[in-house]
Amino acid sequence: MNSRIIVEVHALQNVPPSNINRDDTGAPKTAFYGGVQRARVSSQAWKRATRTFFGTLLDPAELGVRSKRVAELLAEHIRGLDSSISEKDAWPLAAETVQAATGSKIEVPERKAKDAKKNGEDAPAPESSYLMFLSAGQLEGLARLAVEGAGDIKAFFKDKDNKAKAKALANARHSVDIALFGRMVADSADLNVDAATQVAHALSVHRVENESDYFTAVDDRNTSAEPGAGMIGTVDFNSATLYRYAALDVDLLARNLGQGLRDDEDPLTPVRRAVEAFVHGFLASLPTGKINTFGNHTLPDAAIVTLRTSRPVSYVSAFEEPVDAAQSGGHMKAACARLAEYIPAVETAYGEDTTQTWTLRVGPATTALDAIGIQIPQLSALVDTVAGAAADRLGKR
Repeated sequence: MNSRIIVEVHALQNVPPSNINRDDTGAPKTAFYGGVQRARVSSQAWKRATRTFFGTLLDPAELGVRSKRVAELLAEHIRGLDSSISEKDAWPLAAETVQAATGSKIEVPERKAKDAKKNGEDAPAPESSYLMFLSAGQLEGLARLAVEGAGDIKAFFKDKDNKAKAKALANARHSVDIALFGRMVADSADLNVDAATQVAHALSVHRVENESDYFTAVDDRNTSAEPGAGMIGTVDFNSATLYRYAALDVDLLARNLGQGLRDDEDPLTPVRRAVEAFVHGFLASLPTGKINTFGNHTLPDAAIVTLRTSRPVSYVSAFEEPVDAAQSGGHMKAACARLAEYIPAVETAYGEDTTQTWTLRVGPATTALDAIGIQIPQLSALVDTVAGAAADRLGKR
């Protein structure tokens, strides 16, 4: 059986009063686990936060853009190559090019077209009916092709070779975020990219009850004859110690990235850079829901990163029985003790000799984790060590 290269990230993070991920009623999301209600942050929310954080870690050329406004986006690249093409002339060039590449209809939404006509305005840029995810490299390649066929773009793409070129360009040089999080193209399944990452919904290690904050806002122009608030309302929140988990399939990541983002670099370089970005971004990012209201800016107190060769293994079962707060208050110390007991037990029963583990921790509440893996003092060192180990294993294949 061929072994795999899996990087797992486990984190314990205290989040004070907050509402970083709301449900349809505006309340913080929850879930029942171990028979009690837990605080929950959806995987989508933390994936979005991680992908956004990549902007601080990677060159824009290594990233992609996910948008319905793909014609407007591609038109900007077209005009960057040929400034003599007006914005409105670039839109149909972009729309035809994206349609040739993906099979998706790119047209002005009916509602927006009606509103523009009603207001006596020009029609806005055409859009896709669903979010499309394209890398910077793919956009540049498609822009060059659009400029090449600018004389008669419809006739240009009636040529089967040109249409094939468009499709090939949309499926080459995937950005780091596409390679990590995948892509679905509804009209061309062969352009789909399987995600190399799996991100779990974050769960509190303890029972949680949502609370409600009643607030008022004063009208600055009120006079003494007009007492009272200018607005009243409520906002729901909770506080939690969260267990967060994600797994990265390094083999699939390497296949998604292909030979890398540059022809002249070692093929392992973009893989290593992507692993670094993911581990760093997942640990350091935070969803921004109601962040101005609560200012709940925290980082994980404990992070455990595992490199294994079988299949991903979450440690969430350590918290199936909810953690009780210590006599002095707080859940972090007990949560770390749970992990320190559970991890060796599960790894002894199911693990393999090739598993490597590193731990990053902050504060006295996390000292129980000193028994788990190799202690790394800083996030930058942890990221570098893990990415190097993953790339080294991949290079020995």
